[in-house]
Amino acid sequence: MMDPEAVKKYLTESAGYAVAALPARFFDVLVLNGIRLDLFEPGRILCSYVVPPRLSSSGNVLHGGVVATLVDVVGSAAIISSGLPTTGVSLDINVSYLDPAFTGEEIEMESKLLHAGKAVAVASVEFRNKRTGKLLAQGRHAKYLAASSKLWLDVLIALYSSPLQEQKEKSES
Repeated sequence: MMDPEAVKKYLTESAGYAVAALPARFFDVLVLNGIRLDLFEPGRILCSYVVPPRLSSSGNVLHGGVVATLVDVVGSAAIISSGLPTTGVSLDINVSYLDPAFTGEEIEMESKLLHAGKAVAVASVEFRNKRTGKLLAQGRHAKYLAASSKLWLDVLIALYSSPLQEQKEKSES
């Protein structure tokens, strides 16, 4: 069994950094700084990116969390490029890691809109080594195309008002 203090240290070892002093949206800037838009078509985005040391994990490999973040962002770009009024909110993001991308290598990310319905949009993102063309990772991002807040409130009221009313009546009896 692992020592709870070791787990705590693992999860909080960056707490010594001045996190509160970081600017808003720091994470987006950290990950997206250096990304280039190479091709824009409705429903299709092609970007390239040189893997920076700041986003590499042990072994000078692009961190898997960064790949997942890029699936989120580049997949959302393909959705919005199709003319939809919103990128929506994430329902599901999945990534298959097939081969590492090393610090200093240039990768290419191609995102395609696979489906755009009234409520849900789905995009795929492929990561390739730009020099060799080797497939590094594949991701898919499903998003709920959020309705207006009033409509969403009406939906919540319709879904939960009866159970809440029943619970209130039971507690009063």
